[in-house]
Amino acid sequence: MGWRKWNRWIHRELGFLFFGMTIIYGISGIALNHSVARHWNPGIITNATSMQYPGTLQKSEVDRNTIEIILNLTGEKENYKQYYFPDQDHLMIYLKGGHIIVELQTGEMQLTKIRNRPVFSELNYLHYNKPKKLWTWFSDLYAFGLILIAISGLLLIKGKKGITGRGGILTIIGILIPLVLLIFYLWL
Repeated sequence: MGWRKWNRWIHRELGFLFFGMTIIYGISGIALNHSVARHWNPGIITNATSMQYPGTLQKSEVDRNTIEIILNLTGEKENYKQYYFPDQDHLMIYLKGGHIIVELQTGEMQLTKIRNRPVFSELNYLHYNKPKKLWTWFSDLYAFGLILIAISGLLLIKGKKGITGRGGILTIIGILIPLVLLIFYLWL
């Protein structure tokens, strides 16, 4: 078998083998890019509800009984973890899966519930390499496979549409785009 057949075989088989990983990294990569830009958080869903405490509070008056009243008003009694005062004007109550912030002077309460976003939290877990161990090895193998797919892809087509023609121009453009952006972001 000639080297072109081997090249085509490697490109095709690695493409099939790493299809799932490419989808995982592609979807989670888009999600993480938009998370960095503060458009949304791909890993969690946050729901906030405003409520009112009947009256105002003084920091010195807040005790376990006050916390119980707030937990009953919000329906979060079973989720209580602990409370503290981040400053003189606010009470923070930590819950399993969220928190309550109470503005002491007005009695305004903000209940925030947090839960994992289906599919995206799992994909991000893999993308960030949180499992470590075997996943690290598989991710490294995937990265090496992508390099082989890229190199074998350059050599798939010969002639005017291959690396010595239009393919070469597109390859140079594909290399220049990240370099130009890197120069722009780092030095301009």
